[in-house]
Amino acid sequence: MIARPDLPPVAQADLDAVSRQLGRAARGVTEVAHRCPCGEPDVVRTEPRLPDGTPFPTSFYATCPRLTAALSTLESQGVMREMTDRLGSDPDLRERYAAAHLDYLERRSQLGDVPEVAGVSAGGMPTRVKCLHVLVAHSLGAGPGINPLGDEAVQMLDPWWQRHPCSADAPGAPGDGHDVTSAGGAP
Repeated sequence: MIARPDLPPVAQADLDAVSRQLGRAARGVTEVAHRCPCGEPDVVRTEPRLPDGTPFPTSFYATCPRLTAALSTLESQGVMREMTDRLGSDPDLRERYAAAHLDYLERRSQLGDVPEVAGVSAGGMPTRVKCLHVLVAHSLGAGPGINPLGDEAVQMLDPWWQRHPCSADAPGAPGDGHDVTSAGGAP
């Protein structure tokens, strides 16, 4: 499967940034769904089938290592269990989370049809919370008001970009050792 022809190509600089963030080549990226305040991509949308043929249900994928570390910290604090418990006792939340599941499926279907993942969204939707990374990526990529538990998790996060933004690791950023404006200039 290749990127939809009606989507503009993803800029090479963005693919390079995502590859740097992930520590491997970016695969199946169709667009940058959200940018960190530092300017780097922090969420991408991916094809539902990777270039090697692997089904990939995670359409919204968090790439920023600082964002994913902050989300891992939330997960380790029991946030997913608490959210899952609330799904069992709050009918309104359960209904809105089910709607987020349908939104995820619809947005992924816009990128292609992969029968192996039909009806499967990601992150445990619609009945439980299994991965805050997916829920937050969905919230950041689709915008607020779509995924209620993703929105909640976003609000719990400290500003992950402030302490050391990913853009500080980009080639040519001040202090990365590759800055052509620093002492010594370009080779």
